[in-house]
Amino acid sequence: MQIEQNMGIIRIDNPPGNYLVQPEFIRVDFLWDWIEKNKLKGILICGTGKHFSGGADLDALFAMSRNTSMMKAEINKGKDLLRFIENLNIPVIAAIRGICFGGGLEIVLACHMRICSDNALFAFPETNHGIMPGLGGINKVIELTSFHESMTFVLSGDMINAEEAKAMKLVDHITSNEELINYSKTLLKKMIDGRRLKVIHYVMKALHNSRTMTLEDAIKEETRMFCELAAEEMERRMRNEE
Repeated sequence: MQIEQNMGIIRIDNPPGNYLVQPEFIRVDFLWDWIEKNKLKGILICGTGKHFSGGADLDALFAMSRNTSMMKAEINKGKDLLRFIENLNIPVIAAIRGICFGGGLEIVLACHMRICSDNALFAFPETNHGIMPGLGGINKVIELTSFHESMTFVLSGDMINAEEAKAMKLVDHITSNEELINYSKTLLKKMIDGRRLKVIHYVMKALHNSRTMTLEDAIKEETRMFCELAAEEMERRMRNEE
C-alpha cells in the first residue's frame, strides 16, 4: 500500500500469481483508517508483477473448508470487505493485467471502474474445481451483462480475453500492458485533482443512492447535497475576496 498525493495504491502482492490466502485480503478497519488518516480522494487496486490475481489459494481454501463455521466466517469477512469497497464514497479503479480469476475477479467487480491491459484474461474457474464463486461475483456479473452470458461464463469456467470482457461490460477500458498503470492513474487524477473531498464524497453518494434509493428519494437527497455544497462554495469565495 502506498500513497501518491491524495491517491492510494493497493497492490495484491503474492507472486507469481498473487493468489489470495484469505478472502479478506485487507482488514476493513485497517483500510478505513488508512483512507481517513490520509484523506484519500481515490484508490487504485492492481497486482504486482505480471498478474492481477489468480484468485483463491485452493490448498488454503480446502483446508479452511474442514471447519464449516470458520469458513463461513472468513467468507463473510471477504464479502464485507468487497461491499465496503463498493460503497466507498471515493472512486476506486481496478487496473488489471494478466490473469484475473475467481476471487481476483470478484475484487475487480467490487471496484467502481475497471481498466485492463490488452493481455488480460478473465475467468470464474471455480466450477472446474467442484465449487462456485462465493464472494458475490455471480450477482455482480449479472448486474453488468445478460443472464445467459452470466450463466455460460460462470458454469463453463472458460477464460475470456480483454475484448470479450469489454463486450460483456465486465471492463470499461482497454489499454496496452505498458500504459496500464499510467493510464489508470491519469484517469483517476482527472476525477479527483482540484476537487474538494466533500464534493467527491457527495458525488459518489449520489451515484450510490441511485442504486439503493427510490428515484424520488435519490433526487431529493441530491438536491440537499447540491444546496449544501453551493452555500459552502459561495462562503469560500466570499472569504477569498476579502
